[in-house]
Amino acid sequence: MTTPDNLKYTNSHQWVKRESDGTATIGATFHAQEMLGDVVFIETPAVGRKVKQGEECGVIESVKAAADLYAPLSGEVVAANSELADTPEKVNQDPYTAWMFRIKPDSPAEFAGLLDAAAYQKIADAEKH
Repeated sequence: MTTPDNLKYTNSHQWVKRESDGTATIGATFHAQEMLGDVVFIETPAVGRKVKQGEECGVIESVKAAADLYAPLSGEVVAANSELADTPEKVNQDPYTAWMFRIKPDSPAEFAGLLDAAAYQKIADAEKH
């Protein structure tokens, strides 16, 4: 299964996990890393940065392409995975454990607007054809 049911998703191929402390952990989906190929660089948003839902806040680059990272929720960036600066290939190895950043949401209600696994899988499948 390349689209875990316990996560939410965005049209921009990011996964979002609601944590028990109310924060949201964000990473790239399996489909995203598959499309990009070997990931060679990730720029995450700075801790403390305020972001709006849908705002560009980082970059993921591969040997084939570069793609913007978007904030799936409005809020404050409370953590960034600095490990990915030295080992961006972890996104290819296991995209669902290689998180990129965490947000403390301003409006937890925005979670409701994110895609469930089935809806996201339809988008990913459509792009493969």
